[in-house]
Amino acid sequence: MRQQLTLIVLVLAGLNPLSAQLMSSHAPTPVTKPSTASMQSAGKPVARVNGTILTERDLMREEMTIFPYARQHNGSIPKEMEPGIRNGAMQMIVFEELVYQEALRRKLTVTPVKLQRSEAQFRAQFRSEQEFQQFLQGECQGSRQLLRDQIRRSLLIDTLLKAEVESKSAVSLVEMRAYYDQNPMAFEYPESFAIQTISFIPPQNATSEQVKEARKRAESALPQARATKSYEEFGLLAEKISEDDYRVMMGNHKAVDRAKMAPQLVQALLALQPGQVSDIIQVEQIYTIVRLNQHIPAGKTKFEAVKDQIKTELEKKKTNQVRAAFGKKLRQSAKVEIL
Repeated sequence: MRQQLTLIVLVLAGLNPLSAQLMSSHAPTPVTKPSTASMQSAGKPVARVNGTILTERDLMREEMTIFPYARQHNGSIPKEMEPGIRNGAMQMIVFEELVYQEALRRKLTVTPVKLQRSEAQFRAQFRSEQEFQQFLQGECQGSRQLLRDQIRRSLLIDTLLKAEVESKSAVSLVEMRAYYDQNPMAFEYPESFAIQTISFIPPQNATSEQVKEARKRAESALPQARATKSYEEFGLLAEKISEDDYRVMMGNHKAVDRAKMAPQLVQALLALQPGQVSDIIQVEQIYTIVRLNQHIPAGKTKFEAVKDQIKTELEKKKTNQVRAAFGKKLRQSAKVEIL
């Protein structure tokens, strides 16, 4: 299931975590009075679903949901992305309308209490009464009843999607374990070294003298580095004197794959115990002092450590499949026209 529905409702009462994600992007924003031309454009029909007209406004709102960064650029979507986003938005507003119509056909209802609670929660998202009224005028023609109708529509869509998509997309522990066992390479990790460095780097196209100067700086730093007794002490020294970009992270490279390291660096690290500091290591024209924090042998992450990640990935895949099948089923008996 996609991450958000194109609805004006922000946070609806009684929603489970998936539904909360679906609604979360629609933060209320102040609505300015549109020009006559933009109002006409917003009301332009773009699709007809079993006789129900969907407008340019519906499509534009969905485009902003798919690409929210456009709100920071006056609604502008990069040219190269525009066709794909518009196509995706069109598919979604049609899908939502089909789901809504199916909910009505099944005679699903929303209790007055739930509707009232949802409206109150939506209203609470606005910073002031004036901001709420601006939204009401811009999106609901000033009508509280129209707002309630839209909230009811949102709740009905969500109810049906829970029944037809979410409830059918659950992943069992057996399925997670099977995926883990059938994809062992996905959970293997290579031999690596967790290290910190203090490096001295001559300028680009350095002269021999500049290279020698870098070596001298490294020789001067070596006793200080070897005098450090902890990760923090070495890191503070790296922040102070190192010349590489890792100095802002206390020289910490975290775990580095052995295969991605220079041979002379690997050779030096294999001779160290955790907590020890190397001699000066030269890699091309760079002089580096390394502290070994941990030597990590190649291995495989245990199932317990990754089962939540597997669950998320499998549920996402299954949700997309179930949602696509549900959408296909709804379209079989529907008349959908793109105008």
